[in-house]
Amino acid sequence: PPGRKVILYQFKAFEMEIIPANRVVVQIGEMLVLTCNTTGCASPSFSWRTQMDHPLGGTVNNYRTYSTLTMNPVSVENSHDYLCTVFCGGKEKKEKSIKVELYSFPNDPVIEISTSLVAGEPATVICKIPEVYPSDHLEVLLMKEGHTLHEKNFFEDDSTNTETKTVTYSFNFTTEDIGKEITCVAKLPIANMDFEPKERVTSLKLNANFGPQNTIITVSPSNLPVEGNPLKLTCVTESNPPAQVVWRKHLADGNIEHFIENNVLSIPHARFTDSGLYICEVINLVTNKTEKATVDIVIQAPPKNTTLSIFPSSVVKQGESVTISCTSADVPAVQITLRKKIGDPLILHEFWWFFCFCLFLIFTLCFFSVPPQNITVLVYPSENVKEGENVTITCSTYSNPPSQMVLKKVHQEREIILPSVNGTFTLYNVTKNDTGKYLLDVFNEVGNNIKVIEIAVVGRSMYYLKLILFAPSNEFSIAIPVVAILIYVSRKAKINGSYSLVEALRLKV
Repeated sequence: PPGRKVILYQFKAFEMEIIPANRVVVQIGEMLVLTCNTTGCASPSFSWRTQMDHPLGGTVNNYRTYSTLTMNPVSVENSHDYLCTVFCGGKEKKEKSIKVELYSFPNDPVIEISTSLVAGEPATVICKIPEVYPSDHLEVLLMKEGHTLHEKNFFEDDSTNTETKTVTYSFNFTTEDIGKEITCVAKLPIANMDFEPKERVTSLKLNANFGPQNTIITVSPSNLPVEGNPLKLTCVTESNPPAQVVWRKHLADGNIEHFIENNVLSIPHARFTDSGLYICEVINLVTNKTEKATVDIVIQAPPKNTTLSIFPSSVVKQGESVTISCTSADVPAVQITLRKKIGDPLILHEFWWFFCFCLFLIFTLCFFSVPPQNITVLVYPSENVKEGENVTITCSTYSNPPSQMVLKKVHQEREIILPSVNGTFTLYNVTKNDTGKYLLDVFNEVGNNIKVIEIAVVGRSMYYLKLILFAPSNEFSIAIPVVAILIYVSRKAKINGSYSLVEALRLKV
């Protein structure tokens, strides 16, 4: 009728949906929420189940118009088709399903080296791919500097859960491999599954243990430092891991003095007694290798305790001979000059100019210094010995100044130094433990020679001894001009210079 209002109501049809729709790909260990949503129904009721009636493996929460199924974390048991059923008013019913597909590829590969890398020795590379699923799609490549070393796939693997897969490869490690990269590439190419990444890569640089090698000693400021100045010796070597450094010094009596275990040996104020042969020994504890370097240090010092003497006396008659001696001690080298200044009296005598000049080093540093040479080694009773016998090793050499001799037995862990009596070494009641290499080091301030003796102690019927001379023999010759100069060199560094008058001038009154 006219004037009456008409209100039209529009009712929505009962509908439902699952979010996400149809299909979802999720990684094992993550959280997944499935939502069943409705429209056109004021009071819907919800039901969740798997199509094969397996346990849901999640938690259901119902709200006014929607319901959720939460799986936290997702496990292998959640790989199903999930069905959501909605009832509206007890009459209408709708349902939809969603497929949950799972994978696991959470981390990059891990590369391990089975043993410490040493050049010339075998090594094994291990590549581990953690928590993979499904592993029957896994492909692994091991590469070195872009070149494939090894390839493996797991297509026949029947694992039903996440597993860590391992690929190993062994090769002979060389010095050329140092610094190169080993790369492990793992791929999980599953068709029709949208996830990233499907490829994971890890690289490892090959860092080998080696050395020590190329060991040298540097001296600052020089090999001839001046007494009183600082002196620094630095031992430089190539080693991985860093080598342990031990400093030693040869003493005049043949003993060896031990110093600090550091690559730098510092002497704040050098003295003449600091002169000598210094040894730097470097040890790589991992590779069990040792190398040595030596340097001869001579400390330059000014003359000390200088005296002047006249023989037979300071008063002489014309025609008599006079010897004037100048002595300076405790120095390695000295230059002695005797002068008379014209017009000045010298002990009531007037002479013309006298000049006496000697330049020398303590016999080991001057014209007549000779390093050890013409070395002869005798082994008694024979070159091969039986158990229970005594072995006598006698060494003779020519050198100037006289040489010191040290006999060492080379041992894997330490050096065994054997005593000597005038160059003779005796091994008493030898056993098979005395078999091995013996280093005979013959040295003086000028140089040294080393011989290696290999002694084999066997039964009553077998002998073996091998002798090797490492240092070459040297020719040493000196031409000495005939001059009116007397040179006397003392091992105790006491140096004398003298001038003799054949005829003395008349004494002026």
